[in-house]
Amino acid sequence: MDPCYTTVAYTSYPAETFTLQDRRHEASPGQSGGPTVVQHTVVNVPTEPTRDYLVWSLWNLIYGNIFCLGLAALIYSVKARDRKMVGDQVGARGHASTARVLNIAATVLTSLTFILCIVVPIVVTAQGEKYPRYNK
Repeated sequence: MDPCYTTVAYTSYPAETFTLQDRRHEASPGQSGGPTVVQHTVVNVPTEPTRDYLVWSLWNLIYGNIFCLGLAALIYSVKARDRKMVGDQVGARGHASTARVLNIAATVLTSLTFILCIVVPIVVTAQGEKYPRYNK
């Protein structure tokens, strides 16, 4: 035995006994023997509010408005915010989803354009300096 554990002497108390009433699914005195009505409780759990992606849309409108995707995303973001204020969560989710897709497309295209227009010429110029041209 582990010396850290101490034993405690428990005193026994007399057991209390209760007689159970013998009721075999009998109907209550004021009710008939027919089926009983079961009441259900419905709990509405508030969901997370719908995001409208307004700031992301503004960013894409100002800095990455390729093919006017930033403008379209901004329009759908404002529509989502309006639907959310009215209380139409389904409509707000639909417009927010469209704004999100447009924002993703605008961000990807802006990133690719940045890479192609700025980074690639810098890399090509740096590679060209490694191999000097010989003048003939």
